[in-house]
This record gives sequence, C-alpha cells and structure tokens, in this order.
Amino acid sequence: MEASSTDKRIDDLNIRMTEGFGRVHREIDGLDARITEGFKRVDREIAALGGQTTEGFKRVDREIDRVHEDIRELRGDIKGLRTETSERFDAMHRTMMRGFFALGGITVTLFLALAGLQGF
Repeated sequence: MEASSTDKRIDDLNIRMTEGFGRVHREIDGLDARITEGFKRVDREIAALGGQTTEGFKRVDREIDRVHEDIRELRGDIKGLRTETSERFDAMHRTMMRGFFALGGITVTLFLALAGLQGF
C-alpha cells in the first residue's frame, strides 16, 4: 500500500522536528559548557584575589545590614505616623460630634423660643 500524502507530510515534519530538537540540544550543551567555564573563571579570579574578595563581601554584608536597619527604622516611623494619624482623626471625629449635638441643642432651643414668642 502506498503512503498517502498526509503520511509523507507527517514523516517530513517528524524529521524536521527531530533535527530541530537535535540543534536545540547542541545549543544547550554549548551554553552549559560556557556557563560552567564562566563559573570556573570566576572561581579562579576569586582565588587569585585571596583575602581581598572576602573583605569585599564583608563590606557588602555590612552595607546590606545597614540598609536592613534603616528599613526597620522606617517601618517603626510609619507605624508611629499611622497611630498618630488615627488618634488625630478620632479627636476630630469627637469634636465634630460635639459640635453637631451643640448645634442640634441650639436649634431646638431657638425653635422653642420662637414657638414661645408666637404664643404671646
């Protein structure tokens, strides 16, 4: 039985995909080799620097610790500002409520006074 044109196209696609995946695998292997060589080169450079690199890392660690301390301090400041803002809003709310009730009382008193004046 002769292969149909669809079967031939599928076979051609299979061959192209196999070749393509082979090319991708070779590229990945090459990339892996370059990365490995890069790390080896960095390791050699660090070893050649000796204690200088260690001191540099310690300096970076101290700077990172200082930044972390600054962040902790800022968080404390922000928390304090939130508390202060909340307290001020509560005080403003109490003042507004007192004013509302005072105005209500004054309004009622004035209406009663007006009603009393009309009764005369």
